[in-house]
Amino acid sequence: TLHQHSWGATHPQILNTWNMLNSNVFRMNQLLFPASNPNAEQIAQGKFLRAYNMMFILDLFGKVPFRDADEGIDVDPVVFEAQEAFDFIMQDLNDALPDLPTTGPGANTNRASKATANFLIAKMMLNKHIYLQGPQGTPDPADMTAVIQAVEAISDAGFTLQQGYFDIFTQNTDSETVLSVDQEVGFKIWNGLHYNQPAPDNPGGGWNGFSTTAEFFDLFEGDPNINEPGSGQEERRGFVPTDGTDLGIGYGFLIGQQYGPEGNPLNDRAGNPLVFAREFDELTGNNERTGIRVIKYHPVNGGFTRHQVLLRYADAHLMKIEAMLRGGSGGGNALELYNELRAIRGASTAGSITLEDILDERGRELYTEGWRRSDQIRFGTYLNSWAVKEASEDHRVLFPIPAQAMLSNPNLTQNPGY
Repeated sequence: TLHQHSWGATHPQILNTWNMLNSNVFRMNQLLFPASNPNAEQIAQGKFLRAYNMMFILDLFGKVPFRDADEGIDVDPVVFEAQEAFDFIMQDLNDALPDLPTTGPGANTNRASKATANFLIAKMMLNKHIYLQGPQGTPDPADMTAVIQAVEAISDAGFTLQQGYFDIFTQNTDSETVLSVDQEVGFKIWNGLHYNQPAPDNPGGGWNGFSTTAEFFDLFEGDPNINEPGSGQEERRGFVPTDGTDLGIGYGFLIGQQYGPEGNPLNDRAGNPLVFAREFDELTGNNERTGIRVIKYHPVNGGFTRHQVLLRYADAHLMKIEAMLRGGSGGGNALELYNELRAIRGASTAGSITLEDILDERGRELYTEGWRRSDQIRFGTYLNSWAVKEASEDHRVLFPIPAQAMLSNPNLTQNPGY
């Protein structure tokens, strides 16, 4: 349903997402209420977290309901339309900035800092024309300059590109993680691995769930049919070990024959060679071997690793380049910054770049990190057809307000098309 953009207002996951994000906002309203007597840093942390959650509500639904902490359940929440929501979020971030700690890369990335606030400021300003004008909106060069300045404030705090891509997704300190959450990463590991790919802390194997499309895999340099070491691939595409390295489980994109911890070729449960195939004929009715699997957090580091990355510097680096191409001032040379990232990831450098190149690079760098939908809307590709998906109706750039929320709050109006 998510892949084909066929959801409706009664889908339970849409309701769950709406409720979770709005509950988080209300908890921050309680924290920030005078009766809670928060100190200056608690206020700053609370305003950042409120802005973080409200940003996703605005991004997904286009409007944000709001209830003060002293209002009872008999009071219908007011509804901030896009401009009012945008202004509220930006005010929270600017209010929080002075009282947030100044921290760089290290062990304190599971709390908000000046860098996290600047990251969200950059993200908000980069998407401002989409939030306020719709998918056909035109960016203001002044807003793009603000993106560049916010990203430079992050780099001034010491954040920089990390050598060793998959090292970022371990519990070790890295130079890129701007914000992380102290939460186990096992569900990000097991969801794509096959049932016959066990690990010490998950001997039952994976859930055989999620795969990617061949056309996304083909955005990466390397042999399109295999991903074994030496296949000419860039670092971010990862590799499938054939000698039992790292439990026999690959990094990045798993395609072709899969191997066990002794380098032995694996089979599926029916005894067929466990060869992950490139193509899907349909989204349903596939066998156990269909689809290229994706893995960033690796079981060799443990599924109980408590370092889930939410915001990282490479995203900010790419936001800066994009803002420069969209008319922002300052920041240096966009092509040099683009090639700096590609070189550190073991990819070939370019002689020129376009906005389309930036979208592709964001896909290669940030896959599975939760930004693809927002990126595709900003670049105008979200409604396009792609593998096992027809072109979408214009209104699919926003999700529907859940039917249950519409019934409970008469101040809400349904998004067009639903």
